[in-house]
Amino acid sequence: MIAGGNDIPITWFSRIFFFAGPVIAFVVTKRICLGLQRRDRDKVLHGRETGIVKRLPHGEFIEVHAPLSQDALHTLTAHEQYRPAENGPTVDENGGERRPKGSERLRARLSKAYFGAEGQIAKPTAEEYREITSGHGQH
Repeated sequence: MIAGGNDIPITWFSRIFFFAGPVIAFVVTKRICLGLQRRDRDKVLHGRETGIVKRLPHGEFIEVHAPLSQDALHTLTAHEQYRPAENGPTVDENGGERRPKGSERLRARLSKAYFGAEGQIAKPTAEEYREITSGHGQH
């Protein structure tokens, strides 16, 4: 409907936004999803906010967190943690040098960008959870 206007700036905006719009939408959606994953990770490690603020003897203010139920912990950590695809071995079955095809290298790079360290927030491990919950009495 916007592109239907017979104006040169509107036409150019429509042409550019036709290709740039999905990319912008992907980047914005990805940032929102990473923020939600970070919030879920913090909630698993530290518990839910209670709204109770306490003052410590040395003057510091802290908010008291309540531990989550086992059902809530399971819900927040039940998703599968995907690993990025790899190029594979550089030596074939006959012992010769194997060069991955360009499409295979591109697939590995895109997979690393999407599922690598910057592409998803790692689930908290059981050791991290135990360390946080046992190390602090009032978390």
